Amino acid sequence: MMQISPFSPKQKLVLHWWSSPKYQHYDAIICDGAVRSGKTLSMSLSFLCWAMCNFQHTSFAICGKTITSAERNLIRPLVSVLEGSGFHIRQFLSKHYLDVTVAGRSNRFYLFGGKDESSASMIQGMTLGGVLFDEVVLMPRSFVEQALARCSLPHAKLWFNCNPENPYHWFYQEWIQKLEQKNAFYLHFTMDDNFSLSETVKNRYKRMYSGIFYDRFISGKWTISEGVVYPMFDPKKHVVEQLPENFSRYIISCDYGTVNPTSMGLWGESGNIWYRMKEYYYDSRKENFQRTDEEHYHALEQLAGTLPIESVIIDPSAASFIACIHSHKQFHVLKAQNDVLSGIRHVSDALSKNQLLFHCSCKDILREFTQYCWDTGSVKDSPKKEFDHAMDDMRYFVSTTLFSRKDNFFAVSVAR
Repeated sequence: MMQISPFSPKQKLVLHWWSSPKYQHYDAIICDGAVRSGKTLSMSLSFLCWAMCNFQHTSFAICGKTITSAERNLIRPLVSVLEGSGFHIRQFLSKHYLDVTVAGRSNRFYLFGGKDESSASMIQGMTLGGVLFDEVVLMPRSFVEQALARCSLPHAKLWFNCNPENPYHWFYQEWIQKLEQKNAFYLHFTMDDNFSLSETVKNRYKRMYSGIFYDRFISGKWTISEGVVYPMFDPKKHVVEQLPENFSRYIISCDYGTVNPTSMGLWGESGNIWYRMKEYYYDSRKENFQRTDEEHYHALEQLAGTLPIESVIIDPSAASFIACIHSHKQFHVLKAQNDVLSGIRHVSDALSKNQLLFHCSCKDILREFTQYCWDTGSVKDSPKKEFDHAMDDMRYFVSTTLFSRKDNFFAVSVAR
């Protein structure tokens, strides 16, 4: 059985708002703010206790970005905390639901993933007593609104938590900006609202982020993305004139273009740091000549030299060049993870931790660091589609090599 640290005043308010004469008239609760601020555990505990105190033989929905993330981030900690506290929980995870019984009451909790527009069809036709959305800003509006429409029972309540995004995000515009209209109770969290975090851990999280990601994940602000994408990049820290003598692994990353530039980077790992050792960058507009796939492949061979290249990571959309590489049967191809915002966050994290260094000969990626900017004219977070080719090949490398397994990581701070 897991023992949790004492709850902070804000977490306690989340736990009992639905039974408080001051707050129980609200139809919904919204908790936003910093990462690791104690929102998720207190909200999921409160949601389950509210449901079991007020309903019998009723269905509820627990929603994450995916069913796996809902089971990992919500159900496992809940089961661990409630173990031995009078709750009987039967999990049917292959069927995506669990039955909970306590004090003679029984209810069913279905798990849903809201990863894309098609997810809305999965929840149609149900009748729910309430729904909990974990990281609601990562879900499409159609899924959220379909789930809300299922909550037609009397006294149903809605539960939302999230880290902030762009202030143009639909959830900010339709819910946080319309709290009175939605009859929603709003609480903003910081890491200080999680008593299980030591100052050392808080400072470690603060060092992990910078720029827009610090504003959102640490300060908990709904901030517009503007300026250069990687403000944490510092030539004095990240650019080296000499490379280590020995490397344990070698990988090449590639952003392929026909009219647009083709960029490739040779990366070597030494002492848990990845160095961009050399690069290839060809701009057909600048050169007034478009190279063939075979010519780009010859450049790939030259970049690799005699080094034992573990894999070539490339944008999955570069079908013809992938086929060309396969035909030569020399390199193992990995199709890159290509979520732009997640990739930018991963690169920002790696730069902040000094896990990426760049040889001074890599002039094109060093140039693009100063030119790669957020598109302030977009209502969504997106970088401008210019000066982004070496940036993209670096993002493919980092997301696919450094973070391919880390997105499945979950941790909860506990006192044992």
